Amino acid sequence: MFLTNKEIQNIPRLKRIHLMNAITGYKSANLIGTVDELGVSNLGVFSSVTHIGSQPPIIGFILRPTTVPRNTYLNIKKTGFYTINSIGADFYKRAHACSAKFDGAISEFEACDLNEEYLDGFLAPFVKESAIKIALEFKEEIHISVNNTILILGQVIHIDIPDKSIMTDGFVDIESLDLVTVSGLDAYYSPQILARLSYARPNQKTEELPHFSAIE
Repeated sequence: MFLTNKEIQNIPRLKRIHLMNAITGYKSANLIGTVDELGVSNLGVFSSVTHIGSQPPIIGFILRPTTVPRNTYLNIKKTGFYTINSIGADFYKRAHACSAKFDGAISEFEACDLNEEYLDGFLAPFVKESAIKIALEFKEEIHISVNNTILILGQVIHIDIPDKSIMTDGFVDIESLDLVTVSGLDAYYSPQILARLSYARPNQKTEELPHFSAIE
């Protein structure tokens, strides 16, 4: 199948959404937790979370247009804090349910049978079931005019992650945590590592690294 831009634009809306969400491959699957000024918690599913930089540690994610109320966005703007939580194979169905359009007065934690957890006095709620929990402070928003989406940038305040998953060189063994990835809008996968490879340098052969050891 070869599709021109015009042909893509003529695809029925939902089919086009599925197609465009899937052609970039597997994406991270995360739950973003926030709380409003009245203490009502909110939880949303996001597949656009991405590493932006390590010094300072910045993580970004994309918000769809705010032409309708986006509780995640409103809460982040009001409080300045939020959490990013990994989705595990043992609760991905409950996590997926958080993508429903709940009223702002309803907590997705309660509606989708997930447990709130507050750590180290941080304002926003974490998902207790998640293996990786990241606390962030809002730093910047970048408006993308071509489709009215927003890139939200946050600085990592602290991370809660199982000791067993951290290798001696800082590598995180995601596979050991039984996390899921997502493709399209609704397909969840269990990833499996193929190999870790040595740092790529010109005219130097790429070597496979031991999975559970540090880079020399």
